[in-house]
Amino acid sequence: MGPRSDDFHLVSARSPSDPIPAKILVVDDDPRNLIAVQEVLRSPGVEVVTADSGEGALRHVLMDDFAVILLDVQMPRLDGYEVASLIRNRPRSSRVPILFLTAFNKDDMHVFKGYSAGAVDYVFKPIEPLILKSKVDIFVDLYRKTEEIRRQAEQERRLLMDNLHVRSEKLKAEQALRRREEHQSIVLQALPIALYTASVEEDHRQLHFTNESIERITGFRPAAFLERPDFWSSRINPEDQERVLAQLKRLEEEGSVNLEYRWRCADGVERHFLDQTVLMRDEEGRPREFFGMWFDITESKQMEQNLLHASKLEAVGHLTGGIAHDFNNMLSVVIGNLDLLKKSIQGNEKAERRVRMALDSAQHCADLTYRLLTFSRRQALQVSTVDVTSLMPGLLELMRRTLGEHINASFRSGEGIWPIQVDRAQFEAALLNLAVNARDAMPEGGDLTISVENQVVEEGKSAPSGEFVVISVSDTGIGMPPEVLEKVFEPFFTTKESGKGTGLGLSMVYGFVQQCHGHVEVESAPNAGTTIRIFLPRSHEAAESVPDSQSAVAHPFGEGRTVLVVEDNPAVRQVALSTLHSLGFKVLEAETGDEAARLLKTKKDITLVLSDVRMPGELSGIDLARLIQREQPDIQVLLTTGYFDGEDQLENLNLLYKPYRATDLAEKIQSLMKSQQRVEFESETIRQAAAVA
Repeated sequence: MGPRSDDFHLVSARSPSDPIPAKILVVDDDPRNLIAVQEVLRSPGVEVVTADSGEGALRHVLMDDFAVILLDVQMPRLDGYEVASLIRNRPRSSRVPILFLTAFNKDDMHVFKGYSAGAVDYVFKPIEPLILKSKVDIFVDLYRKTEEIRRQAEQERRLLMDNLHVRSEKLKAEQALRRREEHQSIVLQALPIALYTASVEEDHRQLHFTNESIERITGFRPAAFLERPDFWSSRINPEDQERVLAQLKRLEEEGSVNLEYRWRCADGVERHFLDQTVLMRDEEGRPREFFGMWFDITESKQMEQNLLHASKLEAVGHLTGGIAHDFNNMLSVVIGNLDLLKKSIQGNEKAERRVRMALDSAQHCADLTYRLLTFSRRQALQVSTVDVTSLMPGLLELMRRTLGEHINASFRSGEGIWPIQVDRAQFEAALLNLAVNARDAMPEGGDLTISVENQVVEEGKSAPSGEFVVISVSDTGIGMPPEVLEKVFEPFFTTKESGKGTGLGLSMVYGFVQQCHGHVEVESAPNAGTTIRIFLPRSHEAAESVPDSQSAVAHPFGEGRTVLVVEDNPAVRQVALSTLHSLGFKVLEAETGDEAARLLKTKKDITLVLSDVRMPGELSGIDLARLIQREQPDIQVLLTTGYFDGEDQLENLNLLYKPYRATDLAEKIQSLMKSQQRVEFESETIRQAAAVA
């Protein structure tokens, strides 16, 4: 039902004649929704700001204050829940009301997830304009009242500055000054700033703080800054010290200066400060003293770093996605032909060794692309419910063989560890990456400890709250200094010698954990070892049993069966044809999904379709698979791809990633055939039972 014209005037009649301007942020990847909501919410004094992605929303939140944020749940890259969590984790925007726009039904799980991410309400699509406008107007009205109070506080701050100038000029009476100082104290108690004065002599950085806020910000009482002349300068980060002191030398000449630096607080933690200093003069214009304000901008800096990291991740994702499909297709040709060549040179030890070396190198290239895709969160997860403790014995044995005899690897586990939902192969690869990094940090040998425990993260912390299984990997190695710790998850960053590391190991771990809706913590110090903790959400489903490792298929098993290979790359298609012929299958081929659909109508003996996901023409591989599921459900479909993005909907489809080995293809086909035989057996049993009844 469309909106009525009188729906949009219910609130405007109650609005003040000159309302405080308010901004509303609307985030939706569908431009039509943005236009529709913008039309509904347009009113005097209200500016509707739009963004078509989670990243765009974060940029707006970083720059502006909003009365309310309308956030679509389903968006590519960063979905609504992730964006809401990032907004909530930033103190400045943590109290902005968030309304989720969603087409989901009112399922408790979705609603609970939204409220956990920080939403205050849901608006379900299709949107009723009257309901949406009524809800938004309530928050706009609340914002205006809050903004009015904030402006009063800002006015008091300006009065404070005026008072300081008046104090320097001795134009106010002592009684009026005392009352205003009381007002200053009240305002400053609520602000994250500290005021100080300093001498114009050489010891001018002995700061005389005029309020107690400095203790709340740094952990030091005001008297600590007067104990010795170099107390303030000695705690500046060494990388910032030279620049800051050089700026201070120009203070008398320029009259004011803005300093930004890292300063070590009482708890040993460095925080970012903005130090604004101005020169106060006496009645004759001579320099009298310096007056300054300290602003704690640590949270703002952290938000900037998070946004920068997200931008880097997106850039790597675009770069990787652009080359992954073609690169993996070429690797498929190389690996497939080497697999076929290996069969024809059996007995030639020298040739076999060369083929084996070529296969290892090609596989290393495939692993490198896989890591890039994993980091950029463009690799689909093959998720299953896993019991970590049942995986660890075999994985620990593999680690011991990989790490060598100088590393003492051990495992500790708490009682009743919850199951988790992960891609088991990526999970094992992530732990192996952490173990190898730990080994490299212990060149003389040492202890590697993997521990698993359940942990409930409470509300209010910087990390997301909820029930998590925490996997900790600790070593007794050389540790990392703070400047390395800041960059540890950046792609291609490595402290290893050239040729000994790609800088993607920890990036892959980071991307994998983010894809699992978890988070990572790192604790390290020089010569004190490193502990990396992976927080993965608890699953309430029963853990699946760990399958036995499958042996390679060495004999033909496709006799009497026909496979249709659908692939637009001729070289890749030829490799697949040759591999399937070697397994005993009769093989048909098609270059596009459209051509394959026509063949399926005329050929009645096809039992399996092996198709690429991305192809020219009207039918992609996914479209072809859905068509077969609807019209010819007896035919099994196996899709292959060298690149995945969020646009590919792969639910309930069988998938094999390129480049694949001949044994990988054979094992996957055998698994599908066994599954089909089991379904046929069950159907026949039901049919016979029904006939008897």
